Amino acid sequence: MEDRILIVDDEEGICSILARRLTKEGYLCVTANNGKQALSHFYKDTFSLIISDIKMPEMDGIELLKRVKAINPRMMVIMVTAYPEIGMAVEAMRLGAYDFIMKPADLDLVTLSVKKALEKKRLEEEVEAYHSHLETLVEERTAKLQQAYRILKKAHLDSVKILAEAIDAKDPYTRGHSDRVKRMSLRIAYQIGFAEDRLESLEFGALLHDIGKIGIKDEVLQKPGILSPEEYQHIQEHPLIGVKIVEGIDFFKDMIPMIRHHHEHFDGSGYPDGLAGEAIPFEARIIFVPDAFDAMSTLRPHRAAMPLQDVLMELENEKGKQFDPQVLEIFLREKIYKT
Repeated sequence: MEDRILIVDDEEGICSILARRLTKEGYLCVTANNGKQALSHFYKDTFSLIISDIKMPEMDGIELLKRVKAINPRMMVIMVTAYPEIGMAVEAMRLGAYDFIMKPADLDLVTLSVKKALEKKRLEEEVEAYHSHLETLVEERTAKLQQAYRILKKAHLDSVKILAEAIDAKDPYTRGHSDRVKRMSLRIAYQIGFAEDRLESLEFGALLHDIGKIGIKDEVLQKPGILSPEEYQHIQEHPLIGVKIVEGIDFFKDMIPMIRHHHEHFDGSGYPDGLAGEAIPFEARIIFVPDAFDAMSTLRPHRAAMPLQDVLMELENEKGKQFDPQVLEIFLREKIYKT
C-alpha cells in the first residue's frame, strides 16, 4: 500500500514542487493551502504523514499540529517555515512534530526526513503488534524488537540533538558546547561505573542541560561586557526555564534533576536551590565539572579563552567548594578534558 502524504502550504508553488518530488519517490500526494483545508482532507482520508508550513491564513501550522495530534497522536508531522524562531521550534517539538525544516527547503533533505519518519512509524507499529502478541511471539521476535528499540532510541536522541543545536545557536560563542559537555560527562560516569541505562539518561541530560537558555534574551547571552546584577539574575533563571520546557514530556522526566541542578555548588553557594554535597543529584554534579571547564576554555563575548593550565588551576582551587571532589578528581586524573 502506497503512503499518502498531505502537503500544506499557502504558497501553491511550494506545494507543487514538494508534491512532484515526493510523487517521483513513489508517494501519493494531496495538497492544501491552509490548515483549515488540510484538516478537511485529514478528516476524510487516511494519511501516513503531513508536511506543513507554520505561518498560514485561517489556521496556522501549530494549530493544525495540535488538532491532528489530538485525533491521532501517532501521526507523523514535519513542520517547515521561512521564519526560524527557536521558541516556535520548541513548541512544535513539544506538540509532537517529528522534524522542523527551514525554508528554502532542500528537496533531498525533505525526502530524507519523510523516509526516516515513515520508517519510524512502521517500527512503532511493529513494536505495538509485537506487544499485543507477546506471549506467543516472544522468542521469535525478541531480536527484532531490540533492533526496533535501538532505532527508536536513536530517533529520540536525534530529536534531543536538534534541541541542543538550537540552544547552541542562540550563542555563536558556545557552538558545540552541549555535545562537548555530553562527551566529557559520559567519560566521567563510565569511570565511576554507571550502568548502561544510567549512562543513557546522563547522555540526554547533558545534551539538554542548557535548554533553558532558549528563554534568555540574546542581548544578555551575547553581551560583550560584564553583566549587571539584574542581567546575571536573568541568566540564573535558565535552569528553571529548562525544567518548564521539558516537564510536560514524559520521556525527559529523568533528566529534570540534571537540568535544574547543574549549577548547584558542592558547598551550597550555587543556584537555583542552594543544595549542597550529597543533596545535589550525582548526575548534576558530574555535568557541572565539564560545563565549567568548557565555559572557561572557550572564547566568550566578554573575554578570551583561558589557557588550559589556568583553567585546571581554577578547577583545583574550587575542589570541594563549587565541585564534587570525587568527580573533579576523576576529571583531572583521567584527563577527561582531552576528550
